[in-house]
Amino acid sequence: MIGEARRGAQRGLALSVEAVVILPVLVLFIGLLITLARVAIADQAVGSAAAAAARAASLERVTSSARAAALDSARASLAQRNIVCRDTRVTVDADGVGRSVGERATVSAEVRCLIEMRDVSLPFMPGEVAVSATRTSPVDPLRGK
Repeated sequence: MIGEARRGAQRGLALSVEAVVILPVLVLFIGLLITLARVAIADQAVGSAAAAAARAASLERVTSSARAAALDSARASLAQRNIVCRDTRVTVDADGVGRSVGERATVSAEVRCLIEMRDVSLPFMPGEVAVSATRTSPVDPLRGK
């Protein structure tokens, strides 16, 4: 009887040791999954914002208004998807807008967003992750006709 009680106590101790070893690894794994999911969602949102910016710029007829439309469209797209960027940069190549009617041209937009990761607080994770995407949209060659 005493030997069985001792074995039961030892078994309980072994389970506690296993839990102490496995629990931190499990917490780190879940934190890594959350981080990867946030980066993937941000990457999709930034790609969508770049496509919206390129499309908005391609609809304009003047280079300066194309750049302004692209910036507004990119920011609105990121806000709609609840992506908070510490720093957002939109670079637009809108030279295609200035081409004459009938000429084929494209407009490209690059959106760069710095996502803060400090709230995840994993020891090996950087404080922020840069996500960027570039998309191109054709300019209507028959615009203005």
